[in-house]
Amino acid sequence: MLAQSLVNKLSPKNTRSFMQFSLETKTVNLSVGEFSAFALGPQESSGGGQGIWRAQLGQHWHNELRIRTQQEFTTEGILRTDVQFEVVIAGRLVHRGWTFHLNGRIDQLIGNTLREIKSVMRTLPAAEIELRTDYPEYFRQLAAYAVLLRTAASAQLPAINREALRMELIFVEAGSGLAQTVALTSFDEVLVFHQLDALVEFLNLRLRATERRRSLQFRPAFTELRPGQENIQAELSAAQTASPIILFEAPTGYGKTGCVLEFALGQMRAGRFSRMIWLTGKSTGQLQVVHTLQRMTAPDQSNLLGYPVPLSFWQVRNKSEHCINHTFHCVRDGCSYLAGCAERWPQSGLAKFYLDDAQPHDLDSLRTAGRDARICPYEITRTALAFNDVWIGDFNYVFAPDNRGLFFGQPGFDPAETLLIVDEAHNLPSRVAGAHSHRASDNDARLLLAELDHLQAPAPLVHSLEEWTLLLASLRPADSLDPGMEDEIQELVAKLANLVSTLPLDYVALGPIHSESLWQFAALDNFLHDTKLTKLLWVSREGELEFTCVDAAGVIGETLRAFGGAIMMSATLQPYAEFAAACGLEVGRGSEARRGLRSPPSEDGLGITRPTFTTMSALTPWRTGAYDVAVDLRVDTSYKQRANYYSTTAATIETMHAAASVVSGTRASSRAIAVFFPSYAYAESVLRALEQSGSVLRVALQPRLSDLAAQTAWIEENLALSDALFLVLGSSFAEGIDLLGGRVTHAMVVGPALPEVNAVQKARLAALSGVGREAAFRRIYQIPGLQKVNQALGRLVRAPGHHAKVLLHCRRFAEPSYAALLATDYQFYREIPDESGLRDWLLDPPA
Repeated sequence: MLAQSLVNKLSPKNTRSFMQFSLETKTVNLSVGEFSAFALGPQESSGGGQGIWRAQLGQHWHNELRIRTQQEFTTEGILRTDVQFEVVIAGRLVHRGWTFHLNGRIDQLIGNTLREIKSVMRTLPAAEIELRTDYPEYFRQLAAYAVLLRTAASAQLPAINREALRMELIFVEAGSGLAQTVALTSFDEVLVFHQLDALVEFLNLRLRATERRRSLQFRPAFTELRPGQENIQAELSAAQTASPIILFEAPTGYGKTGCVLEFALGQMRAGRFSRMIWLTGKSTGQLQVVHTLQRMTAPDQSNLLGYPVPLSFWQVRNKSEHCINHTFHCVRDGCSYLAGCAERWPQSGLAKFYLDDAQPHDLDSLRTAGRDARICPYEITRTALAFNDVWIGDFNYVFAPDNRGLFFGQPGFDPAETLLIVDEAHNLPSRVAGAHSHRASDNDARLLLAELDHLQAPAPLVHSLEEWTLLLASLRPADSLDPGMEDEIQELVAKLANLVSTLPLDYVALGPIHSESLWQFAALDNFLHDTKLTKLLWVSREGELEFTCVDAAGVIGETLRAFGGAIMMSATLQPYAEFAAACGLEVGRGSEARRGLRSPPSEDGLGITRPTFTTMSALTPWRTGAYDVAVDLRVDTSYKQRANYYSTTAATIETMHAAASVVSGTRASSRAIAVFFPSYAYAESVLRALEQSGSVLRVALQPRLSDLAAQTAWIEENLALSDALFLVLGSSFAEGIDLLGGRVTHAMVVGPALPEVNAVQKARLAALSGVGREAAFRRIYQIPGLQKVNQALGRLVRAPGHHAKVLLHCRRFAEPSYAALLATDYQFYREIPDESGLRDWLLDPPA
């Protein structure tokens, strides 16, 4: 338990080794590299694909310089005895009440001279002051070795003359191998103690956060529990004990957010977790978490409860929303708020955002503070995150390779001591696959090539990019590529990634768009070599190459298992087996917490056997009988047949609206009905059919809006002014806006929203060929389609007393393979064989 051991780990740059510290004994164990790289405030990122390439390149030059040194100090085939490589240096430093155990390996030891080798992207030779400004962590690293050699106690140190000690930092120009040596000074050693001060500040703040969690007090999520919520806390606790991963399904309106937050806060107070991460793909969900946390943890105004400092949490908005430039771009040297921000940070006063828990950190506050200090507001968020107990953000901050560094690179972050909560988890597999997918076009490549040629970029890069542009231009639409072409693409991408990572380029002159195009090659190379992804290379249109992740289950599963606990929740997780498989969880090693069913357990590495995941389905007795569902057998809405029934669908909408109008006269509800379509095109076709029939219905087709406030305003306006709302299944209108419950009494779903047949879906089917065609079709087409239907209908009944009459307008809904995928509340339906049956059903009074 964390409350007892208070041992944590941190990895400043998402490395394999971890800093370990005990807040009880005030001891710290870390490598010299981690010590030198640690920083509070903005710092240059070295993660992602470029970081991997540069690490490989750095190792190459380490090996090259080792060979040169061996040749220089070898006589008659014998290397001098005082020449050593990768020499271990370890020792203990005591500073401001904390004991630091440092260890590392210096690259070369030649007599009394120690050398550390660093590859850089800039042109050498350069002025020493420039090198010190650009690479302070390299000087700190070498200086830390010097301090250990001179002052450390109980150290593992080489036998050298410490009085004659000389320390050298050797910079190597990555592209050419040209080397420049800079000697360490006594001033550099003083900087080691400044670095110790920074670490002590961080550790003391972490100690404060631990004490805050220990004494955490919070209100229950609900003053009154709805039927079905009475035992949810005990059930979540039992499920978490049974398995580290919980699949929790509860319908919209159940109160999942409040229930799970209450459970999570209790777990943190008990010391089970040191941090909570809440992910959701919708800003509405993030705001709901923020408001619920504020309500549950804010100090009582009368102070009768005596709450201490409230829980510290931070909602992470995307980088573009933070930006205060007139045009969003993130080329560091080309942005006045990024260039030199590390030097401005210490005097900026922005530390208040993590030193003062009561400091407002809404987006407007961050933008104002960043503008005043001439520091990018996103860097304020990046720095303050480490000192917050709860992080709230998008899926990408944990699962997307381009974004996960913001979380995983935080000092003090250890997923093994973090509770991960994924809301709207049914969207996770597709979102992660999308985050790993890329596109390259000959048009973008041609524009990039022209700009590089204009800037007189290095010839090897220009020539390779010419090859790439010609290759893309030669591509014609195809669902897949032959192996020979794939090999050629992989070879050329690797070559370009290597060149981009090793050649010095003027990214400021190149601009943000072309810079992103160049940086994409490292991402493409990583994609092509990632064995955990199921991949497809195909051509969507002439000159446009798609790098599509067909299945990201391996990546998702690996990430989930890294966390100490995870709760995957949604209104539509079932069928559990297919969802678990899509998330890389071992099917057949789960358990059903509520029903007590246990399947074969797995061993977690500690000798403890627990199922890989546990499933929970919330009880909602207030939804019993709330839906009156019918399946319309008169129509076939499949792609090939739907045009034959446009007029029938239009007439049915007229009939549904007439029935709703009668009901609205006796209830406080809108007279508008909701009609859900698989696509805009289908909705527009039916709208034309209504117009051609002379219908006077006022129909509102959902607009293509991304702004939440605009979407909400549209819904409110058209509930009052329209007769029918045409909504698209799977859109934010159908899944993300909870304004229909209790206000729309009649709804119609025009067919199951099966994904379109395309190259990607065909590849997904092929990848599942081993399970049989029916099972593959169920997973790739039927489950996603019916999931959208269940999501949309779930928003019609959100509270006790809500009722909805729902017509499933397609005979396929009555087929067993489709009906079985409807949520339980919709599986008891009447079949409508003709128009008379429809009228009879509509005339039946609601339950």
